[in-house]
Amino acid sequence: MLTLAYWMATIVGMKIQRIILVGVAVWFGMNASVQAATHFETFLKQKTVEYKDGDTVLEGVLVFDAAATNSPAKRPGVIVVPDWMGVSQFAIERAVKLTGMGYVAFVADIYGKGVRPANPQEAGMQAGKYKKNRPLLRSRVNAALAVLRDEPQCDAGRLAAIGYCFGGTTVLELARSGAPVVGVVSFHGGLDSPTPADAKNIRGKVLVLHGADDPLVPAVDVAAFQEEMRAANVNWQFTAYGGAVHSFTNPQAGHDPAKGVAYNEQADRRSWQAMTTFLRELFPEQ
Repeated sequence: MLTLAYWMATIVGMKIQRIILVGVAVWFGMNASVQAATHFETFLKQKTVEYKDGDTVLEGVLVFDAAATNSPAKRPGVIVVPDWMGVSQFAIERAVKLTGMGYVAFVADIYGKGVRPANPQEAGMQAGKYKKNRPLLRSRVNAALAVLRDEPQCDAGRLAAIGYCFGGTTVLELARSGAPVVGVVSFHGGLDSPTPADAKNIRGKVLVLHGADDPLVPAVDVAAFQEEMRAANVNWQFTAYGGAVHSFTNPQAGHDPAKGVAYNEQADRRSWQAMTTFLRELFPEQ
């Protein structure tokens, strides 16, 4: 008959084995994460790209994985359209995150080379010019799409776009223009359209991530946008984040919702996750 001491020793031995196995698994997992981060830091590249829309010279930023340059496998491409401050570090950081997820990302320049607003007043003047001229806005963002589409590492048949504030308005106009994008994501963007019938041109899916308490996007615009999507039979989704106002993804927006623009960490995190899920749906093989 086996003694009690034998059984206790056996049980203790099994627990020790489990601890060792778990420790080994954790070590390998951490090591793999470190290796992945090292690879990303080593091969991540940013390239300033000069291009044109008509006679206007533009300057965007391409972010890509240099290690995959000679790979026959092409990656989906994502346009990132900045807010009304134009090409910025914030937009580039978002492009970097997308590249880390396996995409080729291009930060679009809407205003033109060297046109970088220094303050909200200048930004308002620039953004207003394009919001009043939607054909010009569409032309500028389509020029950026052409740059991304021609990148050797990018799969021209798998293109999407995301945009923030003014950029959110812009990616919706990109979709309304009939551009060959399989999906667009608007983060706290303007929703109004002077030509809502153009929604019939939309060829991909639409995701709108909205601050439920955003005073800069009136309820009438929200209702009109949703009706526009329904009337055109677009595959669309609208998510509103309670307590969030305009610019909820940008830490530079401050932290006072009473001002109408403010960072909201929870809404930022949740909206990025919503976008991640959306892109995985668009590109399930990625």
